[in-house]
Amino acid sequence: MDLGTRKILDRSFTAVGITSILLMAAALLVVIVPIFSGGIGAIFFKGTIEHRKLQYNEFGNGDKEVMQRQIEETNAYRSRVFAMLGEFDAELESMEPAESKALRSSYKKVREALAHLFGPLPGDPEPILTRYQYGTTRWEQAEEALHDLMYVSKWDYSDPTQMAKQYFVPRTDDFKGTKLAALFPYMEENLVNMMLPEQTFYWGFITDRSLDSHIFGGIWAEIQGTFFLAVGAMLFAFPLGVTAAIYFTEYAKDNIFTSILRSANSTLAGVPSIVFGLFGLAFFINTIKVSESKSVIAGSLTLAIMILPTIIRAAEEAILAVPKTYKEASLSLGSTKWRTIVTVILPAALPGIITGGIISLGRAAGETAPIIFTAAVSVGATIGLADVFSSPTPALSWNIYNLASEHEAANEIRHVQYGMVLALISIVLLLNLSAILLRARISKKLKG
Repeated sequence: MDLGTRKILDRSFTAVGITSILLMAAALLVVIVPIFSGGIGAIFFKGTIEHRKLQYNEFGNGDKEVMQRQIEETNAYRSRVFAMLGEFDAELESMEPAESKALRSSYKKVREALAHLFGPLPGDPEPILTRYQYGTTRWEQAEEALHDLMYVSKWDYSDPTQMAKQYFVPRTDDFKGTKLAALFPYMEENLVNMMLPEQTFYWGFITDRSLDSHIFGGIWAEIQGTFFLAVGAMLFAFPLGVTAAIYFTEYAKDNIFTSILRSANSTLAGVPSIVFGLFGLAFFINTIKVSESKSVIAGSLTLAIMILPTIIRAAEEAILAVPKTYKEASLSLGSTKWRTIVTVILPAALPGIITGGIISLGRAAGETAPIIFTAAVSVGATIGLADVFSSPTPALSWNIYNLASEHEAANEIRHVQYGMVLALISIVLLLNLSAILLRARISKKLKG
């Protein structure tokens, strides 16, 4: 091959490599940017007076005097709304039955929209669920609730060749000539005064407990549960994986038994994670009964089996990468084989072993399928170390799926879903970053 052709090929490969890196970076940004922007909205947002009420009543956060002053300020504007409702209630009673019946359906929608904004209206029964005890806690949701109050959604089916088109009709048209007509412009003009939005930094999203199925509160139980499951998996898998790698590299002979073991390890690495979940249910819970039902210990054991092949392979490659001269020098000085492994080979292979272990830890933290049947619950409180043998736990990976697909108010808590995703990605990235830093530090020490 002449020099000109070689240069062209080198430049072509360089261009392909740079293009691939740029495409990967662009794809990563497409995924990460929406997650970050949506997740950060769970912590930084415009909170209303209802958010501050909830924080004080449920978690004891906030200044009571400041909050009381703000409540009095908002009540001064809200009282006019309640007075209009009372006047219209009296007007309804004086109307003809047919006219009153025609207005009651639309009036019911008005009261529902106001209750969504302010919480229970005067005369309404005290609700049991937390979601109905408070009004709208986020300003953007308050603006949506105002839109629902001001307009009626309708659909245009006039053109059969096209999909129906949505349009909005002012709700005030239904109440022209009544005492309620003045409510709608008043709400539009004074919504800020009635809700008092303030820029909020809600650190409690990380540290608080969940309220009313994650409609309010934080995700501390999910973070703690993820930590327990991932660390528990490593406590079981890491010692077994390193021991197996030592056996394969230093003691196993090249025979059919070793070949079967290696094939089994490679096969396990490719088994779908849902199969591990079913295995954990059948073996750890139903057969050997490590717990009566779902528990952290059962989930950790299942995750340990799943990540074991990865740890074995990473540790094996790290041990094989140690120069043979290290081993030969140690043995020539009279050291035993086991002492050579412990004092020479393993320290030299430690950066690679730890890297593989922490990468496996990140995978264990992000898995969903293995813990569905063995450990995870949709709603639960934080648990102590003494409860890991008997209690299930919420976990970020499972709750992300559950909130996004099965929660009755999924569209209203998108910020919680994105916040959980951001928390999980942050945990995995921190684990991987710690692996890089730890490897570099150990390598530096080994080099002297």
